[in-house]
Amino acid sequence: MARRWALTVGMATFGVAVLVSQLAAGLPVVGSVEFLIFLVLALLLSPWAFPRSVGAAEAQRASAADGLPIVYWRPGCRYCLQLRFSLGRLARRAHWVDIWHDPAGAAAVRAITGGNETVPTVVLGGQAVVNPDRAWLRERLRSL
Repeated sequence: MARRWALTVGMATFGVAVLVSQLAAGLPVVGSVEFLIFLVLALLLSPWAFPRSVGAAEAQRASAADGLPIVYWRPGCRYCLQLRFSLGRLARRAHWVDIWHDPAGAAAVRAITGGNETVPTVVLGGQAVVNPDRAWLRERLRSL
């Protein structure tokens, strides 16, 4: 659980340190702006930027029932973040599994990728795609 939030906490902590140093230097406006930038980055890299994660077993059951894809991801992954934001509202049509939160999800990704935890990994209709093309997934989600 702590690993999921480490990057977010680190980014926010660094923002506070920058703010304090700029305040000490007599630059409160610059420090405030830089702090806000770090805070936005911390939020973007946090698990809050993604739809609610479910466990791998729950995602597999739900995907078998509704035909929606499973997206395996982890916090701090820039490719996952790019995929998430390129999908926009369509991201809610997929089942998201945080592999740092769910060991079964990490094992599923390792089984797909031959032992690596490469994310994002998408499973749709029994077909697994590692680092999928964003346009490809967007089109699949629109058609479901």
